[in-house]
Amino acid sequence: MQEFIEFCREGNSISGEDRHLHDLLVQCSFEAQRITMKLNSQYHSKEEITKLFSELTGKEVDESFMCFPPFHTDFGKNITIGKNVFFNTGCSFQDRGGIVIGDGTMIGMNVTIATLNHGLPLETRNTTFSSPVVIGKNGWIGSNATILPGVTIGNNAVVAAGAVVTKDVPDNTVVAGVPAKFVMKIDD
Repeated sequence: MQEFIEFCREGNSISGEDRHLHDLLVQCSFEAQRITMKLNSQYHSKEEITKLFSELTGKEVDESFMCFPPFHTDFGKNITIGKNVFFNTGCSFQDRGGIVIGDGTMIGMNVTIATLNHGLPLETRNTTFSSPVVIGKNGWIGSNATILPGVTIGNNAVVAAGAVVTKDVPDNTVVAGVPAKFVMKIDD
């Protein structure tokens, strides 16, 4: 299984025609569902939530992490969480392509982060192509924002509530709208 997780971290595509890879993907998904169902179906202390996220990601999550469940993901093993990170309720991560969240980042309610796309031509429509999402240090992602595959959010950047981020966001800027556009520079 570790080889498959590394295969996914490398950004390889997976076709629905490849039964072996598809079966491994389903196995990872069911593991993520098992852990998130436990997370979302009963009360947990902050320490228990951090422990569940460490199990979900397969990496030690810093004790400064905080999440208000529910939280959803379809893979789990390709999320990297920095120190002093906060997830508000209802976040949904599609992380097979890789999600990196920098120190001090706050993620608002119902934020969606996607790292996968399907091929557009019919021949590749059942193939998923992954691109990582990276959020720098001290980011603030507003409620109901959606971040699409391949986007990098710079350090100290703010994504306004409801924005759909399709392109990289530079350091120290605010973006808003659908699609998200530059609004203002943040003074250092």
